[in-house]
Amino acid sequence: MMSLLQRPLNLLDTRLFEGVALLIVRLALAAQFWRSARTKIVDGSLLEIDPITYDLFRDEYHMPLPELTGTIATYAEHMLSALVMLGLATRFGAAGLFTMTAVIQLFVYPDAFWTPHVMWFALALILIARGGGMFALDRLFANRFAPRVSSR
Repeated sequence: MMSLLQRPLNLLDTRLFEGVALLIVRLALAAQFWRSARTKIVDGSLLEIDPITYDLFRDEYHMPLPELTGTIATYAEHMLSALVMLGLATRFGAAGLFTMTAVIQLFVYPDAFWTPHVMWFALALILIARGGGMFALDRLFANRFAPRVSSR
């Protein structure tokens, strides 16, 4: 009986399954921030910040220096979510999104921990702990920059 259960469970304990799971985690986390970033941009432009973004940071979020914080947040959301989606510097990107979530949680929406911030924290922590997985661009560069071991 135990072997009937163990066989399907063994399929879950593979690099392929982990790679697919980490890809989904990357896309789920990055999509939240990418969609938010795109709302701060003028429709039809690549990265032109909509002036209403500064009003939002001043009046809704009550952030200091709304022109600066709005600009930093908008570009960071774009850059960090793109890195995480691609799996390029995944741990760095996930740590940045974790930090952004902490700022949002502490200063903007302190009552939103259980929905959705706890999910964003968890997804970012998984990526920080495990990296981007086998379908991440990080893997392409890991072999190039890995220290060479002498075979004497």
